[in-house]
Amino acid sequence: MSSNLLDIIANVMEEQVTDIDDESTPETIENWDSFRGLVLFEELETKFEVKFTLHELLNIKKIKDIKNILSVRGVLVD
Repeated sequence: MSSNLLDIIANVMEEQVTDIDDESTPETIENWDSFRGLVLFEELETKFEVKFTLHELLNIKKIKDIKNILSVRGVLVD
């Protein structure tokens, strides 16, 4: 399954996709608060049929980390 991760993140965070890249973090995405973070990971789990572990969630520092976790799970993201 392939999908544009940045589009999903931009939609949840109500940001422009052009303002988000692999190096973006919760600190650099203005609308990323704890609630939107929960919504984002729920959306990703549903969309990609994966379940993030607590350890994974606690170690996500930037968008690239999300891509790496999904890649390990065999999910292709653009």
